[in-house]
Amino acid sequence: MNFSTDKVLILYKKTVIFSCIVLLSVSLALTGCKDTKSSNLNAVELDQAKLKPVSFWVATDTHFLDKDLQDGGQAFQTYVTGGDGKMLPYSDEMAEALVYDAEQKKPAFIILSGDLTNNGERSSHQKLTENLKRIEQQGTSVYVIPGNHDLFNPWARSFSGDKQLLTDSITDKDFVKMYADFGYKEAVARDKESLSYIVKAAPNLWILMIDSSQYLNNQKYGFPQTDGRIAPSTLSWMDESVKLAAKVHASVITVMHHNLLSHTSMSVSGFKLNNSQEAIKSLRKNGLNLVLSGHIHMQDIQVDPAQMPIYDIATSAMAVNPHQYGAMIFDPVSRSVNYKTASLNVEGWAEANQITDHNLLNFKAYAEEAFATNSYNKAMDSLKESPLTESEKESMAKVMSKLNVRYFAGTAGTFAKDIKALPGYKLWEEQQDGFLGGYVQSMAEEKALSNVDLEVVLTKQ
Repeated sequence: MNFSTDKVLILYKKTVIFSCIVLLSVSLALTGCKDTKSSNLNAVELDQAKLKPVSFWVATDTHFLDKDLQDGGQAFQTYVTGGDGKMLPYSDEMAEALVYDAEQKKPAFIILSGDLTNNGERSSHQKLTENLKRIEQQGTSVYVIPGNHDLFNPWARSFSGDKQLLTDSITDKDFVKMYADFGYKEAVARDKESLSYIVKAAPNLWILMIDSSQYLNNQKYGFPQTDGRIAPSTLSWMDESVKLAAKVHASVITVMHHNLLSHTSMSVSGFKLNNSQEAIKSLRKNGLNLVLSGHIHMQDIQVDPAQMPIYDIATSAMAVNPHQYGAMIFDPVSRSVNYKTASLNVEGWAEANQITDHNLLNFKAYAEEAFATNSYNKAMDSLKESPLTESEKESMAKVMSKLNVRYFAGTAGTFAKDIKALPGYKLWEEQQDGFLGGYVQSMAEEKALSNVDLEVVLTKQ
């Protein structure tokens, strides 16, 4: 369902000056209040009867790689096949498809919650911002935060022939300059100690963009730090920012790269915030009940039901099959938010631009097959020392492949009975050692809460 952004923008303009007056009395790190359309509007109360639902998207882990950084040679192919399923050879085309989709469906705004680039390459950031500028020129605002791959990344590489070559990365200060038009200039308030900010995205809706990544020691470590946290100073800043939203009775959605809650039963570290309990306590204190995250790459929705339920929607990586995002609708009157997954329409973009590449014209099937094949090969490689017969290994690898496709799409928990009935799954159940056996069984765990669809009413501040 599509909604015109023109009406939303008109209503948005009417509240801008009022918000700026409020902010003058608050001792926060302010970047100012910007109305890019008009500066001659009077502050008025929102007419609730005239407010219309607002459509917006959340996408994460785009892992964009500048096409000029790879020549398709052996080094690049080895990097792709040995990776975690990112569709890097078509990174540029998927970015174009996002611009195309935004033009066709016209969401009011798009949230990008970190890992914008493959490994923080400067030229990848530069090319991505060019695409985001085109999206904004079409009438859709864009709000970004960095992920653990985006800043001070010593893994920033280009690929030439059979070699990986060092290339420039960017700093936190570079990030603010490069992405100034995608949240930072529009920010109502900014945290002095991180790249966090809060922005008025629509009538009755503010977005709290939290920088949860730890990147200042990356160069010293020689690799990008994976785990995340919200610094104590940022938690305090969040309290003050929510008070600003409360002054205009706006609801708040929290966005961060790292997960607030655990999205897997496996014992793995680096995905959930190191101080998740402190963050949950802060969110509850401020009446915030919806978090949008990424980082783990697969689609999953979890809820912490204690006291006031808090939902954490981990949207799957746009760079990884099924290349989807969260299509959301906010009702400014009821304060309800609806979330549904939607796939990037690469085929539509390819057809509209008369692209002849068969893979792009049949992208959904091609991408799923590529991801399934990669999963199958990894399973076979993990079983190569097993005493099982070749036929048994193949049956197990097929199960792993099928489950992984559904798992990353968010459907395995409600749609895996057919796979669990296969002989290959029984063989996985008999595996006592190794990571993969536990991983396969965790993917097939049944789940009552949908991973791809959620409706929740936001707290009114």
